[in-house]
Amino acid sequence: MIRIGCSGWNYRDWRGRFYPEKLAAKHWFAFYAEHFDTVEINNSFYRLPGPELVDRWRAQAPPGFCYAVKANRYLTQMKKLKDCEEPLERMMASFRHFSTTLGPVLYQLPPHFPLDIDRLENFLRICPRDPVPVFEFRHASWYVEEVYTLLDRHGAALCVHDMSGSASPRLAMGSTAYVRFHGADGKYHGRYGERKLTGWAEWMTEQGRKGRSVWAYFNNDYNAEAIKDARLLKDMLGQNAGR
Repeated sequence: MIRIGCSGWNYRDWRGRFYPEKLAAKHWFAFYAEHFDTVEINNSFYRLPGPELVDRWRAQAPPGFCYAVKANRYLTQMKKLKDCEEPLERMMASFRHFSTTLGPVLYQLPPHFPLDIDRLENFLRICPRDPVPVFEFRHASWYVEEVYTLLDRHGAALCVHDMSGSASPRLAMGSTAYVRFHGADGKYHGRYGERKLTGWAEWMTEQGRKGRSVWAYFNNDYNAEAIKDARLLKDMLGQNAGR
């Protein structure tokens, strides 16, 4: 299973580039879901969504659609994975309202947080394995074999990404491969195009053959470049542009 989508759908500059000019914003998600079967929710990072909002997200999803959801920054940026039992349970109480529309949960660590293997291990001990937890490291010290082994042992996954200054190795472990494309020419902008995506398409296909689920999201949202690259990658993988 390989799912390709974008990091969000509610971008004003996508009007006319992806969304029809006269389409009301309240219909944008339905239009997006006609073209992609997954999206990454990022605003949960800034504000924990309540169960009522999650219920609305679940209700708007067509059959087979899945959300990947970013963990709230209170856990990752403020607590830095320490003493997280109560806030983690509070977050998951809301996220469980996604029901069958919930894919992986992404934990993005801050760039000023270097390797702390004990803290990661303690967090993994309390972190649910379903949905699959995915960790995006923004400090290069985390890219060591001890971390990969620990993630694998706890049923977690590594977020493969290309953010300048903290880009990850192209690795997958456990049941899941997860990729974030942050922009070919800089932070959140720049097309990748077929030449840059060919190797990724081959790698994702290989992960699928190994029995992993693959989730990939384009975060180069400026000028709807994410839409163009996500569509291109779907075509390269033999997936239909529409659903």
